[in-house]
Amino acid sequence: MNRKLTLAFSVALILVVVLSLFLAQHLLSYSQAQPREFYLGVMFAYGDEPSQVKALVDKVKDYTNLFILGSVDLLSDESALNEACDYIYSAKLNFIVQFRGLQIYNYTITDWIWTAHQKYGDQFLGIYRFDEPGGNQVDNGPAQLLNSTIYKPGMTYSDMARSYVGNLSVFPCYYLDYTPKMFTSDYALYWFDYKADYTTIFAEFVGNQSRARHIALCRGAAEAFEKDWGVVVTWKYDQPPYLESGEELYSDLALAYSAGAKYALVFSYPDITEFGILEEQHFDALKRFWNTLHSNPASFGTNNPEAAYIVPEDYGFGFRRPDDTIWGLFPPDEYSAKIFYDTETLTAKYGARLNIFYDEPRVAPLLANYTNIYYWNQTIP
Repeated sequence: MNRKLTLAFSVALILVVVLSLFLAQHLLSYSQAQPREFYLGVMFAYGDEPSQVKALVDKVKDYTNLFILGSVDLLSDESALNEACDYIYSAKLNFIVQFRGLQIYNYTITDWIWTAHQKYGDQFLGIYRFDEPGGNQVDNGPAQLLNSTIYKPGMTYSDMARSYVGNLSVFPCYYLDYTPKMFTSDYALYWFDYKADYTTIFAEFVGNQSRARHIALCRGAAEAFEKDWGVVVTWKYDQPPYLESGEELYSDLALAYSAGAKYALVFSYPDITEFGILEEQHFDALKRFWNTLHSNPASFGTNNPEAAYIVPEDYGFGFRRPDDTIWGLFPPDEYSAKIFYDTETLTAKYGARLNIFYDEPRVAPLLANYTNIYYWNQTIP
């Protein structure tokens, strides 16, 4: 009898172990196959006809889940805008609409926004407003918020930061009464864009500029302000074909996902093909990424931040070269070259596992999560 009980117990124990291993493997496989919340899409900026929107929607609807309407001419006609949005909605894509002002349309855009949220529900994520505010500032662009006419002798970086944030915050302050989320793209001053209360900034992957640096700046700012972030792949060239190759696009999308981005987009303008600047190789890259995202997202790896670099408070530096401007109005100072080369050194060492923060009180509690912390006024080994 004892031998029978012992045998039965042993068999039961073996079954429990085997079942546990099976369940553990099943759960692991399931978790690896479940992507986190992530939006992949295209930014339509090249056409003025709803038919062009519909053609691109039909092309990408099976392997994207986000569409940004960014065509100036299309949005000038409310009926065309409605037709385009209706089609995007019927394709079950989420979407964002880019507006450029209150006075340039023949309809009241705030009324349209309110109605659209009632009509389209959660698929209408929000609006995109004021393209590249930070880039315009550091490059003296046509939409520069603070230009030389407001500069007075004795003004400090802190004065500029307060003025920039104050002027830019007018847009979120106004539009967030009508929409829950406000987006834009940028390539500089991410910290101050978030400080102005934008919901999400898309870091621009442009030309051959360091992707790791843009991630460090945008993701670091998003973490500090508890916001979302994303990337948008824009022009690599200033002439046709404009956009990077399909393989490069896939690599950029994979990098963005591995670094924790919530959004990844590809920009399409001007109209040089049926779909702007998008070619079959780019659609193939989007499709391949989408399929991997839903079958084996773990294959993208992880680039969670582990190192932090702290720069001076209110230091509106462009970060692109050692002699880049500060706030677009100040020449480089005694820290500029060091901060630039520190960033180069740290991105070479950590890749997309670096975050850049500004020396503000909000940052101190975050640093407990970092194993390596560096400051601009220290020697970087």
